[in-house]
Amino acid sequence: MKLNDLMQKLIAVEPSGFPFLSVYLNAEPNEQGRDAYGAWLKRELSEQADNYEEESAEAQSFNADVERINDFIENSVEPSANGIAIFACFGADEFFETAQIEVAFPNNRLFTFDRPHIFPLARAIDQNPKYAVLWADTNKADIYIFGGENHLDAETETSAKVEEIQNVVTQGTKVGGWSQARYQRHIANFHLQHAKETVDELDKLVRDARIEHLILCGDERTIMPILRPQLSKELEDKVVETLNLNQYDSEQKIRQATLEVMQNQNQAGDEAAVERMTGAAKAAAGLGTLGVEDTLAALSNGQVEELLIASNFNAIEYSQKKVKRVLREYAPGDDNSTSDELPKVREPRQIADELIIRALNSAAKIKFIEDESLLKEAHGVGAVLRYNMNATANT
Repeated sequence: MKLNDLMQKLIAVEPSGFPFLSVYLNAEPNEQGRDAYGAWLKRELSEQADNYEEESAEAQSFNADVERINDFIENSVEPSANGIAIFACFGADEFFETAQIEVAFPNNRLFTFDRPHIFPLARAIDQNPKYAVLWADTNKADIYIFGGENHLDAETETSAKVEEIQNVVTQGTKVGGWSQARYQRHIANFHLQHAKETVDELDKLVRDARIEHLILCGDERTIMPILRPQLSKELEDKVVETLNLNQYDSEQKIRQATLEVMQNQNQAGDEAAVERMTGAAKAAAGLGTLGVEDTLAALSNGQVEELLIASNFNAIEYSQKKVKRVLREYAPGDDNSTSDELPKVREPRQIADELIIRALNSAAKIKFIEDESLLKEAHGVGAVLRYNMNATANT
């Protein structure tokens, strides 16, 4: 199941009265090359079990979930997974879903609420955008797609390479009786044709996969002067960076080098997004919000174009009294929430989840801001609005 599909399934869950387990694991190998989350998870599950009376329906549901989680960890974890998420509630129609992804969750965490906890999963989706990488020389090209919502499982191809383009080898060809000028024109035509074919394949893949970011790799002296002019304006606008990598670099090295580029791109995007939000909130048109309370109200009205939320959960602050009033003002079913059971205002993680849920249900973009200081003035949450409900038309 794709991560976005999993997210939609999670936000549709209605609280059933049974404990709902949300498990996030950092599965990166430790210094000894081993996974370190197994012992931690068993200890946490054992401690949580003490919260339920023996033989109670809640305890039976929890114990069934523990059994399923342990079975999954022992038999179904992919070695290449760095992040593992598990969602389980046996009492809620035996709900059990998992995700294994290439990026790691920052910490091992176990949450037991009456509903799924989606904040870390939403953050992982936002911080791991799908992007394309084209490596090319004058005879050969490889296209990779990294990141995105697909997660690892036994039936999923984990290789990022999606296209390999081979053309007539021209390096080292003997000139024979040709004139040097004619030979050079012949070679140049092959290189140009190769570049055009490569760009055609790239354009189709980027369009079909709805990719917004593109990184070009190859020799900047030989292939790039031929390749770049063939890019359409749409493709050129998606180019984030050009890297000088050679054909002997491994897929892992290409991924690591391009991941660093994307991280820098994300940071620059964060700064621009916060500046745009702050400017909109302070302008006379009032097309922005600062703070949980106003943003929650705007989300409930369907006004939000883009929700900005701090990646560091501890940076999110709000008034319980004001948030409670906002939740009461919007009747369930008419507020872009998915549950008749409102979140507990004393549970900050549930309020953060509610912001994300209402954003998803109103087709608002969600952007997690890594540098929490950027959202200090907004107490960790803000939004850019589609429209201002208080605005009046000019006559």
